[in-house]
Amino acid sequence: MKRFVRSTFVTCATALALATPATVAHAESQESAGGQTPAPACLTYSPGWRYTFVSNDCSTAHRVKVLYGDGMDVPCQEVAPRNWFTFPGYGTEGNTIKGMVLCDHADGA
Repeated sequence: MKRFVRSTFVTCATALALATPATVAHAESQESAGGQTPAPACLTYSPGWRYTFVSNDCSTAHRVKVLYGDGMDVPCQEVAPRNWFTFPGYGTEGNTIKGMVLCDHADGA
């Protein structure tokens, strides 16, 4: 009986995690970019607690940076066309992903 309850709990928890809106790919919004150049609509991100995946469906490469609610600064990364890159997730301490911006070639590594 314990095995059935445990496997049912794991199955339900997995289904709930997959259905959470936080895992849906988001397009960058203008207001979260602040004074930085917002990413075009062909760049999307999918936030999670451990990783944030940035997908490039554009025809050219773009240097991007993910913006975090607590101000955590991560280096800019180049994402090739039709490819993706992994940034840190929002973690377990209540941080949030605010959006994504384009980087100048002089920004970050």
